[in-house]
Amino acid sequence: MNELIGQPVISKRVSEIPKSAIHEMTRLSKQIEDVAFLSWAKPTSDTPEHIKQAASSAILEGKVGGYSEPGGLIQLREAVVKKLNKYNKIDASPQEVVVTVGAIEGLAAAIMSVVDPGDEVIIPVPGYSTHIRQVQLASGKPVCVPTIEQEGFKLDLDKIENSITEKTRAIMYSDPNNPTGSVYSLDELTHLAEIAKKHNLIVITDEAYEYFTYDNSPHLSIASLPGMKDRVISVFTFTKTYAMTGWRIGYLHAVTDLVNQIKKAHIPMAICAPVVSQYAALAALNNSQECVDIFRNHYLKTRNLMCERLDKLTDIFSYIRPAGSYLMFPKIRGERGEDSISFAKNLLNQAGVSTTPGIAFQGESHLRMSFCVPEQMINKAFDRMEKYFKI
Repeated sequence: MNELIGQPVISKRVSEIPKSAIHEMTRLSKQIEDVAFLSWAKPTSDTPEHIKQAASSAILEGKVGGYSEPGGLIQLREAVVKKLNKYNKIDASPQEVVVTVGAIEGLAAAIMSVVDPGDEVIIPVPGYSTHIRQVQLASGKPVCVPTIEQEGFKLDLDKIENSITEKTRAIMYSDPNNPTGSVYSLDELTHLAEIAKKHNLIVITDEAYEYFTYDNSPHLSIASLPGMKDRVISVFTFTKTYAMTGWRIGYLHAVTDLVNQIKKAHIPMAICAPVVSQYAALAALNNSQECVDIFRNHYLKTRNLMCERLDKLTDIFSYIRPAGSYLMFPKIRGERGEDSISFAKNLLNQAGVSTTPGIAFQGESHLRMSFCVPEQMINKAFDRMEKYFKI
């Protein structure tokens, strides 16, 4: 018998998650010819040649046909430790590092290891939508706490502390922030650390854009602050730093007791990170970092260009100059009377410009625009917007 009896049962925690506005805009954009893309938070640069060559050599030498140990290649973890010690000021050891399938899988494993059904995780917003979904998939409750937009999307530390209940288990954030580009100061992180210690909370950080900060706004890892290493899970990625989006390779650091529990979630989700990507990542860390400087200088230049173009659209947008990442989060001026999804769809369909609606990041009335693109793409997009808005 081929007849279906009733409808397939889908888990409540999955069915209640809304469709991704980010991926929906990508789908719609592919239906239109000659789109000016400002919506993708991925580098348009290719992966540096020496990294690709290292992967090719590993393949030809027969190194990538089997699994690595779940935590990752020991030589890669040793290289990660050197980087963490030098750049992030985190006192690390190889047994405290897990190589993951991008930062995303590391964040998911971290959440699964510390959140039980009904536990609450505080997430400053606007923030990365995947963080919210990962908490929901762990049957936890994301508690979204607004940042202070008029002060550059600073952490509202009073609101964060006032949001803590007996069910609060963790605080999770990205720094530099996706989508706002804000970079949290030493004062903010010190205060946040005191809150975490006072209430015995875990802190989970997404530090994907760590190398891309501007205007003397240094990136700081909260795990480096006194008394914080034991309660922080720091998650990093090669994706942004080395233009390795498709390689799906990242890593996390936590103390050994936490790492041993995180591996219990990591193994059934991934077994191990792709071994070919691990050899590529090893080459990325062990060779010249000139490519990172080139990327950073390019993003600074394109950030400044996007700000200059936004300055000509002050009747349409207001914005805060991002201190980090390669993302801008301009605000749609209220008199237009459009929600961010409608605004973004109209901009796509009528002007051929693809952006991401702010509602995807708990930031309604905003758009996310990426400046990790060629200057020509930014000018093309803004030329079209100026024509569309009749500027």
